Amino acid sequence: MSRPLIGITAYLEAARWGDWVREAVLAPAAYVEAVEKAGGAAVVVPPLHPSTADDYVSGLSGLVLADGVELDPTLYGGEPDGRVEPAQPHRDRFELALARAAVRAGLPLLAIARGMHVLNVAQGGTLIPRLPDAVGHDRHTRPGVPHTVQVSVSSDLGKAVGERVEVVAPHRQAVKRLGAGLLAVAWADDQIVEGVELAGQGFGVGVQWHPERGDDNRLFEALVEAARP
Repeated sequence: MSRPLIGITAYLEAARWGDWVREAVLAPAAYVEAVEKAGGAAVVVPPLHPSTADDYVSGLSGLVLADGVELDPTLYGGEPDGRVEPAQPHRDRFELALARAAVRAGLPLLAIARGMHVLNVAQGGTLIPRLPDAVGHDRHTRPGVPHTVQVSVSSDLGKAVGERVEVVAPHRQAVKRLGAGLLAVAWADDQIVEGVELAGQGFGVGVQWHPERGDDNRLFEALVEAARP
């Protein structure tokens, strides 16, 4: 059986090889390894012109919207914040178009961390731009500190990972208003949304944490299974 082609979104920025510095398309190897381990064939998707989004979607069997720099707050009605890393407008524009094209086509989709935010904003939702300011604590932003996420057992996410999952997911932004067609299916103990699903889509899941890290590959396995002909 042939491996389904799974696209993975990527950075486009300067990288160094020896004395050379050139623009490069970059994606963490953990995403590629997780897709291959699940039985898929990974394809790194560069953030090019938004007009190419439908072409990519038509050639892929599934898509991973990967993590990266936080979304520009002005894309969902927010204000710029000098305390965060500068946005990458070219990547924001392309991935929003790619997410919309994937949803229109019913392409199996796994949106991770920033990718979940992209999916939500693409569907008309909004984000909490600075989470510690909104919830009054910094537990969500602490690197390396695990926490428990409660998952709806009737959701595709729950069927893949169970009712409760221990995750490490430092993040400064979070879902605020859900986008059209999205359902909240996982929550932290303070009710911050940590997982979403597209209603009526064969497999359209977004999570705040990083399933490509560690040994639990069940979400990638579910994506690849949904992407098989």
